[in-house]
Amino acid sequence: MSEPTPYIILTVTNDLSYDQRMQRICRSLVSFGYRVTLVGRRTPQSIPLTEEPFQQVRLEVPYHKGKAFYLAYNRKLYKWLQQEVSSQPNLRIAICAIDLDTIVPCYYISRKYGLPRLYDAHELFTELTEVKRRAGVAAVWKLIERIYVKRYLFGYTVNQFIKEELHNRYKVNYEVVRNMPLHYTYHSQQVDLKNITLPENYFLYQGAVNEGRAFDSLIPAMKNVRIPLVIVGHGNYYREVEELIKTHQLEHKVIMTGYLPPSQLRNITPKAFAGITLFDNTGLNQYYSLANRFFDYVQAGIPQLCNQYPEYVALNNQYEVAHLIPTTQPNAIAEALNKLIDDDVLYARLKQATALAAAEWCWEKESEQLQKIWNKILPITSSPI
Repeated sequence: MSEPTPYIILTVTNDLSYDQRMQRICRSLVSFGYRVTLVGRRTPQSIPLTEEPFQQVRLEVPYHKGKAFYLAYNRKLYKWLQQEVSSQPNLRIAICAIDLDTIVPCYYISRKYGLPRLYDAHELFTELTEVKRRAGVAAVWKLIERIYVKRYLFGYTVNQFIKEELHNRYKVNYEVVRNMPLHYTYHSQQVDLKNITLPENYFLYQGAVNEGRAFDSLIPAMKNVRIPLVIVGHGNYYREVEELIKTHQLEHKVIMTGYLPPSQLRNITPKAFAGITLFDNTGLNQYYSLANRFFDYVQAGIPQLCNQYPEYVALNNQYEVAHLIPTTQPNAIAEALNKLIDDDVLYARLKQATALAAAEWCWEKESEQLQKIWNKILPITSSPI
C-alpha cells in the first residue's frame, strides 16, 4: 500500500483566472505526482474558474486594495490554511508563499504544524516602483522582508539577479526557475472581444498595466508611430493610462482591452506585428527585470522592443529576438518602433530567431528545475505499509 499523495499549498493575492505563471507551475506539480491547491482571491471582476487538474480556492474579503486589503486577506488566509492543514493530519504537506504579500501567514502556519515551507520570489517586491515611492509602505514591506525571508531556507526566483540580491541581503541560497511559457504552436482563430475590434496590424503590450512599465513615455510616443498599439491587461496604473490616451488624443491609435483569459490572449499575441517589453529605470526590480511577456512573444513568433537591461541583453546575445533600446524617452521609443516597421532585414532576422529561441526557452525544459527543487523539499515516495 502506498503513502498518501504529498500535498502542496501555494498562495497568492491575485485573481487565479489570469495568473498564467501559477497555472503552469501548478499543472506541472500535479504532473510530477503532487496533490496541489492554489489559493487566491475573488474580486468584483472575477470570472468563473476554468477546470484544472489542481484545486482552486478563492478567498473573499471586503477590501480590494491598500493596507485594509492586505490585513484582511492575510487574516483570512491564515484561518483557511489552519483549517486545511489541521483537517488532514496524516498528509505530508508543504506550503509555498508567492511573494511577500502572503509570506507571513504561510510562515506561522508552517511553523505551527512543522511543515516544510518554500518562498517563491516572483519579483524583488521591495523594489517595485509603487512600493518605493511611498516611504511608509516601503518601510513596512522592507521590515517584512527582513524578518521573514531568512526564515525560508528553501526558495526559488525568476532570474539570477534576484537570487544574488536575496543571498546578499539574507544569505539564502535560492534556485532560479524562469517564467517561460509552454512550447506550442499558435493557431489563428477568431477572437470575440465583444465591443472591441482589433486592427489588422498592431503592436502589443500584454501583462500588468502597472506603474513603472514606461506607459508615460510609450503613450505619447505612439503619436509618431504608424501602427496602432493594443494593451491587454489591467493593473494599478490602468486609469492613468486611460487618461494619458485621452490627453494625447490617441483614442484612435491605442486600444485597451482590460484582462483577457489566457485562451484568448494566445490567439491575439501571434497576430501582433511586434511585442513591447519596457520598464522605467526607477529601481532594481525594473532594471533587473525578466518579464513573462518577453518569453510569451518569443513563443508566439513575434519580434519585440525591449529595454537594454542586463537580463535582456544576456538573452538577446543567445538569440537576437528583440530590438533593444538604452532609454525609454518617447522619441527613442517612437524611433525604435518605426525602425521595426521600416527595416525589413532587421525584422526578418528577429522573427527568424524567435523560432530557434522558442525551442529552448520553454516551460517543458525549465520545469525540470522546478521538479528537482520540490523533490528535495517534499519527495514523492512509495513504500509498503
